Amino acid sequence: MLFRSRQSIEEDLRRALKRREFTLHYQPKINLKTGAITGAEALLRWTHPTRGSVPPLKFIPVAEDSGLILPIGAWVMREACTQARAWLDAGLPLTTMAVNVSAVQFRNENFLEDLFATLGETGLDPEFLELEVTESVLMEQRELAASILKTLRAKGVQVSVDDFGTGYSSLSYLQQFPLDALKIDQSFIRRITTNPNGTTLVSAIIRMGQSLNLRVVAEGVETAADLAFLKAQQCDEAQGYYFSRPVPPGQFAKLLEVCVS
Repeated sequence: MLFRSRQSIEEDLRRALKRREFTLHYQPKINLKTGAITGAEALLRWTHPTRGSVPPLKFIPVAEDSGLILPIGAWVMREACTQARAWLDAGLPLTTMAVNVSAVQFRNENFLEDLFATLGETGLDPEFLELEVTESVLMEQRELAASILKTLRAKGVQVSVDDFGTGYSSLSYLQQFPLDALKIDQSFIRRITTNPNGTTLVSAIIRMGQSLNLRVVAEGVETAADLAFLKAQQCDEAQGYYFSRPVPPGQFAKLLEVCVS
């Protein structure tokens, strides 16, 4: 039954690109000192014609295993860059557009060529793009990862470590790579008000990141108590339902408009 389900999802994913069933929603990142929106994270959504909304955790692993994450990821990158360019052209204060990059995409031999081609086609300056990669992506092929990151940074593209705290999480490996930011995994943020060890871990990650001159972003902020703790620890940025759920482009534009009104 599990095999049939995965096979069915894979077949539907192949059709979804042709039928334009994918959309992007955007969640704001907030500067904790100023309260301003500093950027957006592009998040993939799939509305199946009969299944309805399919959770990313259900279809992303299938896309990665089947290799379909390559064409899907290319669509996400192009759509996100196009949208960022449109907001900037409209005079809206967007600092960065963050896009998640899977291990399959990152290690593809055409990754850099395709990425810079997309930036050229969409007219988005590389400095407005931020790529989010996980710790495991960096660690499994360190030399390759370091080479790719150096090329990205030389062109102005920013790079952040996503879901930080769930993998290696050490100063020694962080120092090997040219990075811009750490994103504390939301599982740690949830423990702030429920587990004393949670506050210790989050504080340690913030100090670790800032000691390396990296921006530290907290994911999954949902309560005023979470926010108060992060501000007290001088965390740089945050995102989560406390500020806004991921929203369609039109709604996100309204959030940006508030910043300039």
